[in-house]
Amino acid sequence: MDNYEYLIAGLPVLVNDGAAGQKLSAYALIEEIRALSSAKDNALFDILLSGYDEQNFTPEFYRSVLAHPNTFLREFFRFDLNVRNAKVRYLNESLGRPADQDIFLEDDGEFEESGKVRSILYGKDLLAREKGLDTLMWDKIDELNTFDDFNVSALLGYIAKLKIIDRWMQLDEAAGREMFRRLIAEIRGTFKGVEFNDNQ
Repeated sequence: MDNYEYLIAGLPVLVNDGAAGQKLSAYALIEEIRALSSAKDNALFDILLSGYDEQNFTPEFYRSVLAHPNTFLREFFRFDLNVRNAKVRYLNESLGRPADQDIFLEDDGEFEESGKVRSILYGKDLLAREKGLDTLMWDKIDELNTFDDFNVSALLGYIAKLKIIDRWMQLDEAAGREMFRRLIAEIRGTFKGVEFNDNQ
């Protein structure tokens, strides 16, 4: 199915999982997207989601995805790799080790956000650092999707944002809910006049 307008318009849905109050089920929303998408699009979703599996944090995975023809996947994981490398360098510096120790794959391109990442990593509050890095990732997704309102890359970006929200629902539910409200507001900005059920 390639009716992206219809699919994206119906995405912001909250699911009651039986706990106190309503909670976002990122898994259910992702499964809904997958059920309504073509096999070709699902193959792209598979690649994106595989990047959240610890087993795929390997040079082989990154080499493969950095050569992928889909721009969103390629640039999303390029950013992800650069952030990971920045974290390793920060830890190396903190431990007095060589700066490039344990960097398993270097990206030759320019990392424009390196200064922002470094500033966040040197913050003292651990939760604030994590939120800062996720906010940078969120903003990067927006940048990558600037001209992608109605195509598979918009769905890839949506799923990537759901993964961020899902992590914060586990770490800090209030922050997760705020991110979900932000995602709904962004979707509403794209689809004027569409009714959404987001009662919380």
